[in-house]
Amino acid sequence: MIIPYTEIAEDTLNNLIEYYVLREGTDYGEQEMAMAEKVAMVQRQLQSGEVVIVYSELHESINLMPKQLFLQQQDQQDKPS
Repeated sequence: MIIPYTEIAEDTLNNLIEYYVLREGTDYGEQEMAMAEKVAMVQRQLQSGEVVIVYSELHESINLMPKQLFLQQQDQQDKPS
């Protein structure tokens, strides 16, 4: 289930984004980016809808993920075996 980022308290949202950035260790190109820059980039991705916040009832967890990946996973779950 997608949770709109606008429904999450600002401090909580910032903590989620920082955790995501630290966990992902994503390659940001030739030059390393400061933590604040990475957080700002993820905030922009949330605002644009490129990244979504997902709650898993099964795992009782919250995660940030690219929207396309979330949709692909939903399609796979919806297909009969």
